[in-house]
Amino acid sequence: MSDTITLYEYERKSHRISESQSRRLASVGKGAITVEPEAHHGYYSITAQNMVGTLVVDDLRVLIRPKIRPENLFLLLEVGLDPNAWRQEAFDFATSSDLLPSVIAFYARTLETTLARGLLRSYRHTEERLVALRGRIDMAGQFRQAGIRVPVACRFDEYTSDIAENRYLKAATRLALRVPGVAPEDRQRLLREVVSLEDVADVHVEPDEFDQIAFTRLNAHYQPALRLAQLLLANLTLADRRGHNAASSFLVDMNQLFEDFVTQRLRRALRGRLEVVSQLNSHLATRNQVPIRPDLLFRRKGHEVFVADIKYKLTDDARARTSDYYQLLAYTTALDLPEGVLIYCVTDGGRPERTVTVRHAGKLLHTLAINLSGSPTEIAAEIAMATTWINQRAQTIRPLIAPVRRKPAA
Repeated sequence: MSDTITLYEYERKSHRISESQSRRLASVGKGAITVEPEAHHGYYSITAQNMVGTLVVDDLRVLIRPKIRPENLFLLLEVGLDPNAWRQEAFDFATSSDLLPSVIAFYARTLETTLARGLLRSYRHTEERLVALRGRIDMAGQFRQAGIRVPVACRFDEYTSDIAENRYLKAATRLALRVPGVAPEDRQRLLREVVSLEDVADVHVEPDEFDQIAFTRLNAHYQPALRLAQLLLANLTLADRRGHNAASSFLVDMNQLFEDFVTQRLRRALRGRLEVVSQLNSHLATRNQVPIRPDLLFRRKGHEVFVADIKYKLTDDARARTSDYYQLLAYTTALDLPEGVLIYCVTDGGRPERTVTVRHAGKLLHTLAINLSGSPTEIAAEIAMATTWINQRAQTIRPLIAPVRRKPAA
């Protein structure tokens, strides 16, 4: 019988586990939890970090829950669906504490709805050796088999369902079917969709292949299912079988989730007013030394006016935010900008200082707090207020443009 430990983000609990479990837990859960021995023999302090989900080692299961409401965790997934679409999964997660079955259930229903509209097909460029000519002869390929007339090296565009979008969905579906404990109705949904995708090749896909898919009006309805597929492919780890037991670990980085959510919402809301550039590669030093990568850079009419850093930091301790101000000051200085903003997540008050003026530098470092404790409608209102503030502030900032150097008069 498995032992279960339930923690909230950054919560610490004492638990009796074996020394081997502590070692494996510390190794497998690196970045998600810390494990430290206590004075009392056999007991260890287990502290959750910024990841939520399920961590499994042998017969020990650690469930890490977010401090925000369950439905808001699904909101942060930013899959482009109405909040009502995940109401059942949010309820299941709230009552079971295990995120993985709820995410798989959400994916199964979203996939079913997506493919019910018809399997996406498109033209795919193919190079193949065939007995009969199809399309055009691949001259380079044909010359490589000099003297042999058949098979013919052909190049053609094939209208097929075996395309990147469907391969990605099939890979995620196959992975989800290997997870133990999935509800029977969700497993049936997934199996039905595997049949729908039978003409799609079973190939290995990397999670970041999602970024290579260009969305248009033709495949836009695939986007929610593909985002959930990316979540599973990037965060789901199937544990080794031990005897008759199998288990899966599934951990989601709340830092990354919050950053992606804020970036997408601001980019969407500011479209046509400000250009929002994310993860810009730059340098702190004059000779391209010390790389920096601010989360967001805002441009107005081609000129950089504002820089922002996004922090999912659930703390009321002002001292814990000191390093964030140092980091933002470095960004504003290196990018030669007069102002910057820190965008924080809050859940229960503790909003940071609104504006800090840096002595002897004149830089203005602002903070915006987005409260995730309310309903999805209230969170949308928080994003709207942040958008309005950023846009208004950006309009008042005069871009720093290097002066034109004139030659001295003769």
